[in-house]
Amino acid sequence: MSVTLFHHPFSRAATTIWMLEEVGIDYDMRFVDLMKGEHKTPELLALNPMGKLPILTDGEQVVTEGAAIGLYLADKYASGRLAPALDDPARGTYLRWSLFAPSVIEPGASAHGAGWDFKPQQAGWGSYEVMLDTMESAITGRDYILGETFSMADVIFGGTVRFMLRFDMIESRPAFVTYSQRLSDRPAAKKAAAINEAAMREHGIDPS
Repeated sequence: MSVTLFHHPFSRAATTIWMLEEVGIDYDMRFVDLMKGEHKTPELLALNPMGKLPILTDGEQVVTEGAAIGLYLADKYASGRLAPALDDPARGTYLRWSLFAPSVIEPGASAHGAGWDFKPQQAGWGSYEVMLDTMESAITGRDYILGETFSMADVIFGGTVRFMLRFDMIESRPAFVTYSQRLSDRPAAKKAAAINEAAMREHGIDPS
């Protein structure tokens, strides 16, 4: 197989499974035992010096960072279906919210949860309330980021929303809950959940 995902079900690689299932290509999974420190071995550090998952290889190509992997897969294997074409006006909205997830939601929620002391106007993620309001504006009055059309932006942005709701890292606003459930009902999301659960069983990982 050309595409290999270095995976652990308790890492961001769990969402990468959903990405791959939405794209619909064959891929291989390679389990990385985080408890044994396998993500810090020379082999893995050669692929990602950060020593973090997910890591995706596609032939000789190495892609890390969840959002980058999603955008890469959609452009290469599902252009026009999960990724708007380069000249499609929807492309800007697609990229905007895809990158909003790792650059604003993740640090903003972490800062709020840890009680960091900072000036919102000096932080790229701004204030927690403004962040939540902005997130809500992306999905209010529409089924998906691009309206009625599902895209990889929903896996990236929506996957972050689902994760944050699960661990009470953001408010359970009705718009977030409804959107999250809509995404969870997708066949690819259900299959990804089953694959991650199977990996837990195979490797004796306690989900609690």
